[in-house]
Amino acid sequence: MRLCYGFDSLPEIVRPVVTIGSFDGVHLGHKALLEEVIAEARKVEGESVVVTFSPHPREVIPGKGGDFRLLTSLERKAELIEELGIDYLVVVEFTMAFAALTSEEFVRDFLTSKLGMHTLVVGYNHRFGHDRDVPADHFERLAQRYGFEVVRASAFTFEGGKVSSSVIRNLLAEGRQTEA
Repeated sequence: MRLCYGFDSLPEIVRPVVTIGSFDGVHLGHKALLEEVIAEARKVEGESVVVTFSPHPREVIPGKGGDFRLLTSLERKAELIEELGIDYLVVVEFTMAFAALTSEEFVRDFLTSKLGMHTLVVGYNHRFGHDRDVPADHFERLAQRYGFEVVRASAFTFEGGKVSSSVIRNLLAEGRQTEA
């Protein structure tokens, strides 16, 4: 896996199939999504790309941190993502200025202009950007406007329950390591 810091250090990537997220913990839900990215990249004879953030957005945005604790360091996250077979990990410095971008600005100015994104793979309810309260078909509209494909991954559950970093964090805080 090639690790890139920011979009300016990117080499030319063949038909990038991209997903975006914090991926704290790289849990089973994340793994399912990343496996879908790899499968889509193979389908279009492209390369798989994960875009993540450092520091975690909850550490930057006022009022979002609280008693927030990361599940994994950036280094461990990179190791786990590499083990899954992702081709590129792009680490974006998360700042308040970056947080102010709308999803369209991020797609236009970074994912399509700098990365040349072929396909965006998102979770069934994924949202990003300053304008997170967008219609369900928002990414599909952006895809038409900027010329990329959108693949929505299905919800991932384990033993009947939702899998998320927040759920895992809460279980760990309650001392329920086995469940986490």
